[in-house]
Amino acid sequence: MSRIGKEPIKVPSGVTVSLKEGVFNVKGPKGDLKRDTFGRVALDQEGDTLSVRLTEGTTSNFWGLYRSLLGNMVEGVSKGFKRELELVGTGYRANVQGKALNLTVGLSHPVLLDPPEGISFAVDKSGKVSVEGPDKELVGRIAAEIRSIRPPEPYHGKGIRYSGEHIAQKVGKSAGKK
Repeated sequence: MSRIGKEPIKVPSGVTVSLKEGVFNVKGPKGDLKRDTFGRVALDQEGDTLSVRLTEGTTSNFWGLYRSLLGNMVEGVSKGFKRELELVGTGYRANVQGKALNLTVGLSHPVLLDPPEGISFAVDKSGKVSVEGPDKELVGRIAAEIRSIRPPEPYHGKGIRYSGEHIAQKVGKSAGKK
């Protein structure tokens, strides 16, 4: 039995959830999301709570997975997800041009990133880059792609890092031998 799969999902007002032909459809104020379940689970709805149950012939390892995925979809279309990144380094900066993110991070050229549908970028005055959208998986993937442009290096800590991420600093070479 799955402890996660047993938990009900609270559906806020303004969010509709349906399961048709093995596809979750979730619509809300922040957007709409779809995910194929391949017929592994079914939904039971009582008022504003949903419960996920397995279909016959499906192993229980999918129960908690699909409950978590559906819970993230419901939260995403109602509240949205946000991932923040910090730029650390002299001359490292970011700005938004239209919908695209323009990064100047010590490369020979600026990097221009166009967001996929449903994702938006924002840059505040301190230089933090925010990636926002209703799909938790997509927000995390886009944030990881931005970080991979210039990952933080361990000697000086320069690069793009997640907000609050700790980078272990290495000691450099000593100047002379004794």
